[in-house]
Amino acid sequence: MISRHWKGVARDEKADSYIDHLKRETFPKLSEIKGFIRSSILVRKVEKGTEFLIITEWESMESIRAFAGDPADKAVVPPVVHEMMVDYDRKVIHYEVNAEFKGSYEIRQR
Repeated sequence: MISRHWKGVARDEKADSYIDHLKRETFPKLSEIKGFIRSSILVRKVEKGTEFLIITEWESMESIRAFAGDPADKAVVPPVVHEMMVDYDRKVIHYEVNAEFKGSYEIRQR
């Protein structure tokens, strides 16, 4: 499993609009791609606005390429989102998930 991480800082007045965009536009489209597993929205206040860390999890790099194209580390940021952001990553970071831990301390090794 591959974990894809992207960060952006939204203007404070656009933060709710960005979350709405993710929920209504981005995540439904991702869910249609074979190999997409799940997504998370992490949020915190920073000096420039509201920072988001968007984490998506995928079965493989091939699945990610079905979404992002080549190169796979290219950030996919639609024009409507450009207008909401103060700054954002142009590239994403991919991590291979090595193990998962759950509340019962169950370990799932990869």
